[in-house]
Amino acid sequence: MTTHYHAVVWMDHQHARILSFSADACEPTDVHTNLAGHHLQHKANIHGSGHRSVDKDYFTRIVRSVGDAGAVLLCGPGTAKVEFKHYLDNEVPALNERIAAVETVDHPSDGMLLALGRKFFKADDRMHSPAA
Repeated sequence: MTTHYHAVVWMDHQHARILSFSADACEPTDVHTNLAGHHLQHKANIHGSGHRSVDKDYFTRIVRSVGDAGAVLLCGPGTAKVEFKHYLDNEVPALNERIAAVETVDHPSDGMLLALGRKFFKADDRMHSPAA
């Protein structure tokens, strides 16, 4: 569980990398889905959309890993981040309110992800700081 105010969550349908961080420290956490297989494919004359249903257990473990972070940047390459955001809308509105932004990001290294989070929150914090 995070002990820092800011967190960046990179996720796809198989894996989530959560970096909770401050100005001088970073705490990484990994969460993996328990579902087997990468993709479902729709075949001719077969009923169904060819899409796997949302793995609520996976999403629940991501929520636990984010913990009490005050501001979260949610990012990833595909639709998992949008599905997670929709899950939060319905199941965890308290965390949903702390999502600062949803960004499309390919597969960054931890260093790149941390730099993205720090850059985003530096600008975001300035926008939300009280007027002097």
